[in-house]
Amino acid sequence: MTYDEFHRQLGKAGLSFGEFADLVKMNRNSVTNYGKSGEVPNHLAVIAALLGGMAEQGIDFRSILGAIDIEPKKPRGAATKGRFGGSKQMESKVTTKCREL
Repeated sequence: MTYDEFHRQLGKAGLSFGEFADLVKMNRNSVTNYGKSGEVPNHLAVIAALLGGMAEQGIDFRSILGAIDIEPKKPRGAATKGRFGGSKQMESKVTTKCREL
């Protein structure tokens, strides 16, 4: 879905980018950053289309989404306090085994 169509679907649902991000527990900047590429990932496109359609049918999607316990997405690349460059990723079993050889 194009970013413009995504914006149109959110408009049908009466949502701003920030409100959409809050509903799906995403960082607001993550949603608006898709404007740079002009495309939105399929999972967000499906959600936006469903919300737009539900709003057109008079269905209160806010109460439905509010009833779901959505775990907020963790920011990628976040720094660890007191450690330059953030925390190390966990090593896989394959990497560990290769080092043993």
